[in-house]
Amino acid sequence: MKILYVSTLSNTINAFMIPHIKLLLEQGHHVDIACNIDRDISPILTDRGCEIFDIKFQRSPKSKHNYVAYKKLKGLIQDKQYEVIHTHTPVASICVRLACRNMNNVRVMYTAHGFHFFKGAPLKNWLLYYPIEYWFSRYTDVLITINKEDYYRAKRVFKAKSVEYIPGVGLDTKKIRLVNVDKWIKRSELDIEESSFVILSVGELNKNKNHETIIKAVARLNNPNIVYIICGQGPLESYLRNLSKKLRVDKQVLLLGYREDIADICKAADVFAFPSRREGLGMAALEAMASGLPIITSNVHGIVDYSIDGKTGYCCRPLDVIGFAKAIEKLKNNESLRNKMGRKNTDLVEKFNLDSSLINLQYAYQIAIDNPKGS
Repeated sequence: MKILYVSTLSNTINAFMIPHIKLLLEQGHHVDIACNIDRDISPILTDRGCEIFDIKFQRSPKSKHNYVAYKKLKGLIQDKQYEVIHTHTPVASICVRLACRNMNNVRVMYTAHGFHFFKGAPLKNWLLYYPIEYWFSRYTDVLITINKEDYYRAKRVFKAKSVEYIPGVGLDTKKIRLVNVDKWIKRSELDIEESSFVILSVGELNKNKNHETIIKAVARLNNPNIVYIICGQGPLESYLRNLSKKLRVDKQVLLLGYREDIADICKAADVFAFPSRREGLGMAALEAMASGLPIITSNVHGIVDYSIDGKTGYCCRPLDVIGFAKAIEKLKNNESLRNKMGRKNTDLVEKFNLDSSLINLQYAYQIAIDNPKGS
């Protein structure tokens, strides 16, 4: 079977899709990839015969470049005669469903990595994104959701032929368990004192990831022994640095940029903070759980599928600086509680493991194959 994977940016493919595509290749399918190549696609895929098509999708739905991308994508699908298009991310997925809506020989699978409308979302998100997803769902053969809120809403309201729930894209918990790092040596590499209480966050430096709330919570605690590490790049880097200086915690806030040793850094931390305003699920927090860390998170959207207040750590409203500060202080002052929650998390995270996700993905593909377009 000829399959085309489509995403707005190549980084999404590299970060989440490689195990999925490898599975399809091992089953004998031919898989190509279409995306805006912001980073080179992993040679793991190109070495196995995947052809990569650079289509300049833009994240902003308002960009005129997306119309050009749509036309190029439609021509590619017609020329290569793909049987299944598996699309990810909102802009690319709109273009895919527009292109395929009258192609009766093509099945469209759409993995929604978290709708922008959800309980507590801004009204503008509901006004803009909900009607679009509702309308285009009718051109979707299999809609895959990765959190329960999105699943129940899509199942109840949307017009996709089939709506499936897969708990995330899959976390390689076996690989994380095998990570063996000396906590103190890793801290020394990062220039962190052994006695420090280390909070870790991972994610793009943008408004949604909401790192500033943790910076404000650290400042509120007024304890120089607390260190806050942020791994990630993004447009708010200067803002977060200036905020740290303004609040006089710039010596305690370390912006490490893009890192490939996240699992190692998890082993050097004491707690993981995940204050996002919105998350489809949140792989960074799941990786922290698999590493044995307690988590302090916001209480929104996909995060609540695994973050349980008082069991996995603590949950707060996204902008509740006082709530996050209290949660940090509770865990800082109770090492046995941290260890208990961390051990609990290594068990709870298993339902999001890679093997389970791949089994569910195979089932979703079978649904697409068994129910051709127009049936």
